[in-house]
Amino acid sequence: MSAPLRPAFHEGQVLSAADLSATVAYARDSAARHARLLHAWGIVEGLALTTESRTDPTTNDRYAEVSVAPGCAVDGNGREVLVDTPAILRESDFEEVNGADQATDEPYPVFLTAADRRPDPRTATDSCGTSGTPGTRVEESYQILFGRLGDERLVADQRPPDVGAPLTEPPARWLILLGYVRWSEGRFTGVETQARQVGPRYAGVRADTVAARSGTLTLRTGPLPEEGAPALVLTGGDPPGLVFGLYQGGGTVAPLMTVAANGNLSIAGSFSGRMSVGSTLVVSGSATDGMLLPLPSGVTREQIADGRVVLHTHLTPRVPPLPNRTTLASPVEATVDADRRVRCRIRLHDTKANTVVERTGAVDFLVLATVAAPKGGA
Repeated sequence: MSAPLRPAFHEGQVLSAADLSATVAYARDSAARHARLLHAWGIVEGLALTTESRTDPTTNDRYAEVSVAPGCAVDGNGREVLVDTPAILRESDFEEVNGADQATDEPYPVFLTAADRRPDPRTATDSCGTSGTPGTRVEESYQILFGRLGDERLVADQRPPDVGAPLTEPPARWLILLGYVRWSEGRFTGVETQARQVGPRYAGVRADTVAARSGTLTLRTGPLPEEGAPALVLTGGDPPGLVFGLYQGGGTVAPLMTVAANGNLSIAGSFSGRMSVGSTLVVSGSATDGMLLPLPSGVTREQIADGRVVLHTHLTPRVPPLPNRTTLASPVEATVDADRRVRCRIRLHDTKANTVVERTGAVDFLVLATVAAPKGGA
């Protein structure tokens, strides 16, 4: 593949249409490479599916008029796709693709793709006002397409051009998923943003370094601060630090976790995490026969089953209240099985009446959980 050719001119040169077209193509190809290599393709702004409730004047049935909101996207070719005014979806276009389907509650995908449109040569005019000549403008427009059920998965199969490839022009399509529509009895009935675990893809950036000019870098989940939404704020001022928290009404971030410049960590809630080798967690209490012993907080049955955590239990039988001074109590059984179920039986011997009775008992327990060292060394 050859390197990009930049047009160059000199005095007295006669410029042909190819020379001028090459100038435009060079700039467009450069912008496309920037968009597809430095950024991740997807929706940049807007383009949500919206509904307006309508009434059929003939039947008085209610239905939904679905529109694509104004917005902008960049496809995998690096081409910008602009929708500058609301675009109403046509039911006839949907029926052309899916009209033969059986009635279903499943939502159908809606796609956006780039489309070039040229003026009609019969109405176009050249620079001298002569009609019937090719137009001197190309409208970089768009097309809204309806997919069949499951076509949303085609989006993930698309592959961008090679690094040095020029901008791919329509009719080569790059599908941008906008959302889904529901359909019933010849009408749209609603919209969905996600179906079958696939939703719209939004534009991103590919970067190893993100630098803030103001000295503060904020990462949030939406374009604007919203009360209750999470934010991560990295501050390089005095003092520097890292704050994770939630937005308050005034746009400030209420800290939930703060990392100071000296490494000190402050959290507003509780802390839980992976246990390090050699650490120990403990739980204690009392249990009667048949009860399951609890696990220390933070320890799971899966950790015990795969050997990451080792349990140690200690049981002490509790002497029950004796009915009289001639009765002696002795433990017969005080064990715990692999399911951590307690087995406790106490024998009562009345020396005066020379009778022996066994009954269930209770124990005081201590459960220790320790992290085992990995095989092959610490």
